[in-house]
Amino acid sequence: MDLSEHYNIYCDESCHLENDHQKVMTLGAVWCATEKVREISVRIREKKIQHGLKADFEIKWTKVSPAKESFYLDIADYFFDVDDLHFRAVVVPDKSKLRHEVFSQSHDDWYYKMYFEMLKLILNPKAHYRIYLDMKDTRGGAKVEKLHEVLSNNMYDFSRKIIERVQIVRSHEVGLLQMADLLIGAVSYANRGLSTNIAKVNLVNRVRKRSGYKLTQSTLLTESKFNIFHWQASERQS
Repeated sequence: MDLSEHYNIYCDESCHLENDHQKVMTLGAVWCATEKVREISVRIREKKIQHGLKADFEIKWTKVSPAKESFYLDIADYFFDVDDLHFRAVVVPDKSKLRHEVFSQSHDDWYYKMYFEMLKLILNPKAHYRIYLDMKDTRGGAKVEKLHEVLSNNMYDFSRKIIERVQIVRSHEVGLLQMADLLIGAVSYANRGLSTNIAKVNLVNRVRKRSGYKLTQSTLLTESKFNIFHWQASERQS
């Protein structure tokens, strides 16, 4: 099988817990051909050093500050400059509208549905995927196995030849997962209507300019570089 038909997908999430007092939830992923991972990862490390940071500095939306604004803008520009990099996010505008009991589901059940909603446009049954996640809770291993099962079943991939692996990784060791965290953060910040951090505002504006999208509306389903879907609970929760 040609290596170009193998892809790595790096997933992260923002405000996914049921009772975290945050209305907006965002799930997102950065992906690229497996053969490009090393080249891109090296370039991300080089950019850290160019900006006076350590090679193992962890890119995180929560760390965006005026002092490091130029670095984070550079990382955002790098994503848009590299044709091999792609991003998709699913935004849930208001978790308070969820009615799990009506649909006989738990918050975890719904969470897996949202992950499938986010990934289904990325996955091609003729290709092979390795999915890497940064999960933050103690049930990470069980949730990863469940997510692999749900994704594979939805793809009729019972032998797991399409989705070869779903695995937790340490985000501070994986530059592409850090990039996903940054882009998800920008989309979430825009949809939460925040403006208290000028560096974050400037980064959101850079992403808006480079993507050509407001970030607060769905893109076309066929958008392959920077794809956003706004999921509405009242219409699509079944």
